[in-house]
Amino acid sequence: MIVRPRLSRIYYRRRFFDYPLKLNSHTLGNLGWLEAGLLGASYARSRMLPREPEVTLEDFFINRFGDRLYRTFFKDYTEKVWGVPCHEISAEWGAQRVKGLSITSALTHAVRSAVNRNGSVTQKGVETSLIERFLYPRLGPGQMWEEVADRVVAAGGDVYLQHRVIGLKRTGRTIRSVQVLDIAADTTRWVDCDAFISTMPIQQLMEQLAPENEELRRISRGLPYRDFMTAGLIVRGMKVGTSDTDITGRMPPDNWIYVQEPDVQLGRLQIFNNWSPDLVAVPGTVSLGLEYFCREGDGLWSMTDSSFIDLAAAELEKIGLIDRRNVLDGTVVRVPKAYPAYFGEYREIAKVRAYLDELENCYAVGRNGMHRYNNQDHSMLAGKAAVDCLIDGCRDKREIWSINSEDDYHEERAADRDAAPDATSPRVTAA
Repeated sequence: MIVRPRLSRIYYRRRFFDYPLKLNSHTLGNLGWLEAGLLGASYARSRMLPREPEVTLEDFFINRFGDRLYRTFFKDYTEKVWGVPCHEISAEWGAQRVKGLSITSALTHAVRSAVNRNGSVTQKGVETSLIERFLYPRLGPGQMWEEVADRVVAAGGDVYLQHRVIGLKRTGRTIRSVQVLDIAADTTRWVDCDAFISTMPIQQLMEQLAPENEELRRISRGLPYRDFMTAGLIVRGMKVGTSDTDITGRMPPDNWIYVQEPDVQLGRLQIFNNWSPDLVAVPGTVSLGLEYFCREGDGLWSMTDSSFIDLAAAELEKIGLIDRRNVLDGTVVRVPKAYPAYFGEYREIAKVRAYLDELENCYAVGRNGMHRYNNQDHSMLAGKAAVDCLIDGCRDKREIWSINSEDDYHEERAADRDAAPDATSPRVTAA
């Protein structure tokens, strides 16, 4: 693990803005004093006359940042990500992903940072969006899971890669076995299980469980997702406000750049050099990830790889960050169901959750498994909570659902367990 500085910025009007926004000379210079004054007045109004009740994501953002700042920096980007208007998205998305972040918290953090220059990676009490340093695996997040797999095998467990759960057998409220497809060998087999920990999309899990209640099946079939594509580009260098005659290896210092420009489809840009130098395949070049949000089967998703790479390079050139002639190579990654969405049938997800919780040996964890827009650390904590519940023999799963939740379950953590640990060693199947 290496300690890395964290920097994310907004790219808007062909200029860089701090993220979160800071009321400093740089921001004021980019916006202009008149616009800054209007933003301040709008924020003051939102504090005096907040939207009540706070139902939609639009309500959430306006109550914390004011209407004008919301429409300048949040509305277009958020709708680019989700493909629907903010007034159709539940405020719960903001409660889980933005939480306590507001202009007030950002200003408080700026004052504390100026006073306390402690360089420790420990940043307790700091909102996630304000963290300035983090630990990162030298070869990327996959390195961590390779280590986990090695430890499981060393402890006597089995890890099967390129396998997919395609069927379930259950008796009443208990899952007895799972049907597994070996993708490489194109063979299937049934595996008995005492416990079933699922990270597969709830939509897929409910299809395999096939509940008798048609309403539950309707809700799960209608749960919305947002799909994701990345164009990975290797470039000689980027334009960073200096002479363009020699840009070899030049790049901004950001991990992520949120692209707010309305004239391109590009949503976010990663600079992998700034995550870890060992992620750069060709020394002296810049490795970029251009992120696009789409729906499986739409125009973006259906583009050929070469056409999509050309589009990504053209858009990055259009907003002034590269010269296309400096693109050396590219690749495309498509990720279906990358983002569980908070609109449509999501409003009834509590019914599906209640059904899953009734299954005695089924534990839904992870972003897709819970249909919750968790960070990776929240997903790991949910997995740990599921294992703790399994070991302790409890059937109350509120502890799992309370992670990264702002609802009543957050304050109703189970203090007691239903039963003592079983003396037998359980067979755990993770999908």
